[in-house]
Amino acid sequence: MRVFLNVGGVAHHVVVEGAGPVVVLSAGLGMSWFDWDPVVPLLAPHHTVVRFDRPGHGLSGPALVPPTAAGEAHRIAGLLDALGIAGPVTVAGHSIAGFHAEAFARLYPARTARLVLVDSSIEEHARPPSAPALRLALARAAAAVLCRTGIPAALGPAARRATVRMSRTGGGDPAPRDLVRLCYRTSRVMRGMVLENATYGAVAAELLLLRRRLPLPAVPVTLLAGAAGGPSWTTRHRALASGLGATFQLAAGAGHLVMLDAPGLVAGAIFPTPPLP
Repeated sequence: MRVFLNVGGVAHHVVVEGAGPVVVLSAGLGMSWFDWDPVVPLLAPHHTVVRFDRPGHGLSGPALVPPTAAGEAHRIAGLLDALGIAGPVTVAGHSIAGFHAEAFARLYPARTARLVLVDSSIEEHARPPSAPALRLALARAAAAVLCRTGIPAALGPAARRATVRMSRTGGGDPAPRDLVRLCYRTSRVMRGMVLENATYGAVAAELLLLRRRLPLPAVPVTLLAGAAGGPSWTTRHRALASGLGATFQLAAGAGHLVMLDAPGLVAGAIFPTPPLP
């Protein structure tokens, strides 16, 4: 099922497949719903898989407000409400969406069945940036200039494919070329990526505050890290897993886009049982 749901005044592109316990998949900055394609067939036979595009990503409408950690947690809750899903769900977040998934678990403990962080962003000492309004204005101005000069239409798909190649170890971009062109030639996606990048530090700092204020619920937490990030990256993920009381798994040979390089490991981290085919 593919639908567009209005949450917070924005039309969100949502894809729902399978039946059973619900898992919500949220991709990293600049990524789209189809970047989970290799994982979904491993989950859908036994689970209801919900994928969505954040504002300014994929096929969703443009962002109306700057993202925040709490705001993204509320977004996930709002989408579940719109889908009529009331029970606890597994939430899996990749990269910056790991911030969002963790914020959801802390703000909505009763709605969280499991938390999975897939090569999540880590900012151990993040602080709220100075002059956030100015920073945001400059980012929006830069995005406007890029869009007026036609950069998204000219270079967007190629930049997307190059980024995917550099972010994995298993080859090039497996996403259908027509979908890449449909999404990444638009100024909407360019603006969405710039906005999330500009507010990254603020979202990271907000999550650190949430960690001090709100405990994680007593549910399984798994942190899956791509080994290609190197020893320092692995060490930081181990430390994060220890701090969260999470199970740590290293995806040997996988890059940052673990769901493309090691979809079986990602699916197994999300739902260890029943056995994967």
